[in-house]
Amino acid sequence: MPGRPDADDFPHAAGNPARGALRAAGRTRLTQLTALTAAEVLALHGVGPKAIRVLREALAAEGLSFSGE
Repeated sequence: MPGRPDADDFPHAAGNPARGALRAAGRTRLTQLTALTAAEVLALHGVGPKAIRVLREALAAEGLSFSGE
């Protein structure tokens, strides 16, 4: 639902800090992460290696990947 703090389609396993960091950076959809490198996402405060792994797996499940991968 738009407007809700959890209004994104990122996997919950990525963790709330990472999901919040992505929303704060203006990203709310997994498909939007294809424009970013994993290093760019990792540089966001709240995003760690586990979140990158979870997001990478979620992207792969959709036939997508971080930019440059």
